[in-house]
Amino acid sequence: MRRMQIEVLELPLARPFAISRGTRTAVTVIRVTLEQNGFIGRGECTPTPRYDETPDSVEAQLEAMREDVEAGLSRIDLQSRLSAGSARNALDCALWRLDAALAKQTLWQQCERTAPPSVITAETLSLDSIENMAAAAADAVSRGAILLKIKLNRDEILEKVAAIREAAPRATLIIDANEAWSGVDLHSLLTALQAYNIAMVEQPLPAGQDQDLQRFNHPIPVCADESCHTREDIAELRNRYEMINIKLDKCGGLTEALAMVEEAQKRDMRLMVGCMLGSSLAMEAALPVAMAAEHVDLDGPIWLAADSSPFLSYAQGRIWL
Repeated sequence: MRRMQIEVLELPLARPFAISRGTRTAVTVIRVTLEQNGFIGRGECTPTPRYDETPDSVEAQLEAMREDVEAGLSRIDLQSRLSAGSARNALDCALWRLDAALAKQTLWQQCERTAPPSVITAETLSLDSIENMAAAAADAVSRGAILLKIKLNRDEILEKVAAIREAAPRATLIIDANEAWSGVDLHSLLTALQAYNIAMVEQPLPAGQDQDLQRFNHPIPVCADESCHTREDIAELRNRYEMINIKLDKCGGLTEALAMVEEAQKRDMRLMVGCMLGSSLAMEAALPVAMAAEHVDLDGPIWLAADSSPFLSYAQGRIWL
């Protein structure tokens, strides 16, 4: 007999988190707990309005699956029963952990991967004024940050990047525009950004309106985030992007994320692993995918006022396992 519990939780942030689409002071997550024969598996997702999700809609999707899940639904069958998205992610990750517990294995062993001592993760610089973003960069590198992810809109792009580079001269810098650069001369902007040794620019144009990216050779690698959800998206993105960002809440869980890694490698697409805001429970599930990634952005817990089990350790720009 298997039992499923669904919890909807609002997690306050330690400080406001701003991107081009708006600012948040809290994040709502949904946690699924599966119990079978005394063993437990848990998963967490973050419903995302950008993808037409609300906590209520995701909770309803999960409730609709309750009878099948409690009757023993497998991870494989789940893939065809729920569409990609955060509801499937929470359930998929709970099933992975339950299967691992039943087999007396860790999640890493269940994935047939070896956990490293640590993983370098980006620390995100929230969208703010030039002065505040430079100060945040200086603070991050003073604490050992190695990789900084810069949230930008269309305002003062080069000025903000210049100030951040001055504050963090040795850090690796990546930029996330969150679809905000419509109408910008991208070739000229990417060329100008080369002066600041930018490693990658993420999703400069809106998903579905990114055809302009195939018009020119990119001076800096460009990564698909909102444009790439599952492995079916990868083939058509090759002429617009050099890299894809895999997020478990977008693709629907660890099962699809691992399949995306294989598909991307087959098509010579470079990899990033990212996250929505969330706790260590959500980040830990993405770590086996991170082993194949060039850039990892799993810093969600450091934005929370209080984290949750398994309480990953963040220090010196790394997640310590």
